[in-house]
Parts: sequence; C-alpha cells; structure tokens
Amino acid sequence: MSAKIRLYVEHPLGAGQSIPLTKEQAHYLFGVMRQRLGGAVALFNGRDGEWQAEVTEAGKRGGVLTCVDQSKPLQMPPDLWLIFAPIKKARTDFIVEKAAEMGAARILPVGTEYTNSERIRQDRLQAHAVEAAEQCGGTYVPEVGELQKLSQLLDHWPAERQLMFCDEAEVGNALQLAAQDHKDAPWAILIGPEGGFSEKERKRLHAMAQSHVVSLGPRILRADTAAVAAMTLWQQALGDW
Repeated sequence: MSAKIRLYVEHPLGAGQSIPLTKEQAHYLFGVMRQRLGGAVALFNGRDGEWQAEVTEAGKRGGVLTCVDQSKPLQMPPDLWLIFAPIKKARTDFIVEKAAEMGAARILPVGTEYTNSERIRQDRLQAHAVEAAEQCGGTYVPEVGELQKLSQLLDHWPAERQLMFCDEAEVGNALQLAAQDHKDAPWAILIGPEGGFSEKERKRLHAMAQSHVVSLGPRILRADTAAVAAMTLWQQALGDW
C-alpha cells in the first residue's frame, strides 16, 4: 500500500492506532480526493515520522484512518531559525512555505523600525507551514512564532546561537558565510524588511558577538527572494544538504 495523499494530524501515530478525522479533513479526503474505504493515506504529526494508513470509516462529516506501518522515520531539520520582517500577505506566506520546505526548525516574524506590517495571523501562517510539509514529503513542521519586536528578541538572545545577519547595506561586498568554527552550533538567519534596517539596528547587530554579517550578492533582493537565497547559502555551507 503506497499512499499518494499526505495528511498532517495532531494524534499520536503507531501500528494499529486509529485516527479520527475532522470535518474538514473528511471533506478533503472523501469529497475532494474521492477516497473510499480501504484507501491509502500517508500520515505525519511532526513527532512520529510518516505512517501509511488505511481508511476504515468514511462519512461526509468524519471518518477514521488506521495506521498500518511506518514508511519514514522522523527527520529533524538543523537547529536553524529563520527570522524575518512580515511583508505583503502573499509574500509573507511564500517565506513561511519556503522556510518549511528548506529545513527551518522555527520561523520567527519580527517587527523592526521599518517594518510595514504591524500584525500577522499566526494560525494562518502555521497552516501554511503544515501545507508545505504535506506537499514536500517532510515529517517535521516548524513552529511559526507570534510577531515580536526585533529588539526584544535580541534582548534575550541565546549566548550559543550564531546569527547570519543578511545586511542589505553590504550589497556588492564579498561578505560570505565563513563559520566552520561554529558548524555544530545552533543558528539563526535574519532577513530585513522592505525598507531595510535602521542605523541603530545595524549597529546593534554588527556589535553582537554571535553575528556573522553576509552580503547576498551584487544586487538588492526582495525580502522573499532574500529568505530563499540566505537559507540556500546556509544549508550548503553548514546545513544538511
């Protein structure tokens, strides 16, 4: 039994475990995807790996799946945070989706002095992270944090966590990530807002002992493009690629 449909669930997964479906999940499986009794569905919950399951009850408002066997173990990403300033709705969604696909362990929206968006829908962004994991075959779903001020995040910065600071003011300079001495440390990547960082923020970030200032090439990138470029550089240099 090989499932073509992957579904994220909250329940524990294990051999013989029954998984009740929500009304929305039942509608998706039986109304949209036309699954029937005996159909195969791959399940994951971010903790127990991926399990092949069988449809054992099917209805318009609910249903039950039963786990048969494990098809993938839990694959944890590197201990990497992606920190970014929210931008327009669709482009913020894009950042969250790509961060989940590319192996971020946590996704942290922050407000900077020049951030255009002052609020987010954390639950909606978390749902985008789940959808990305469903579609790309991941077994782990990164946590999307609530919006917080960058200054507050830096006030409580963990001493051991290194920071890849993508400084748009350094565009065109050959500042690459050279941090092999910290290969086994936890890391974070910081992407700025559309208006860039303020001078006060830049001075503070440059002064941090954990900060590694990088340039993302000779051209200024949009925030969503910068997030993908930065994660690619980090994963290639220090990650699990």
